[in-house]
Amino acid sequence: MAVGVFDLLHAGHLHYLEEAKKLGQHLTVVIAHDDTVRKRKHEPVTNHDLRCRMVAGLKPVDDAMIGNPPDQPMYDILHSVQPDIIALGYDQEHAEVRIRDDLSDRGFGKIEVCRVSGLSEDLDGTRKIIARILEMRQDSE
Repeated sequence: MAVGVFDLLHAGHLHYLEEAKKLGQHLTVVIAHDDTVRKRKHEPVTNHDLRCRMVAGLKPVDDAMIGNPPDQPMYDILHSVQPDIIALGYDQEHAEVRIRDDLSDRGFGKIEVCRVSGLSEDLDGTRKIIARILEMRQDSE
């Protein structure tokens, strides 16, 4: 299982999902609910339905689904996905030890948590892409 926002889909996202797929035979991707993105990061550029549709169309992805809104327990989705492994992106700000402890506390202690490698390209993240666009716009003015 892989998790993320996947706003402004880019090569870094594809690399993350390719690396996650290498960890097993089936990859389910959980796309962050719009309300969760708003609460934890920013206003999403694209809504969760469109982000889910885009991710579902990527070759490494077997299933894609929208995660719980922030008022529901995020770990509840594990009952339906039943992953053996949760793959974290290289730049996701999740504390692996905390996730392992949370999983164990909720009876999911057999799920492995792995951090995958990042892409070495300079535009491998949404914030980097937005910064480049703003820079290009400023240069053209």
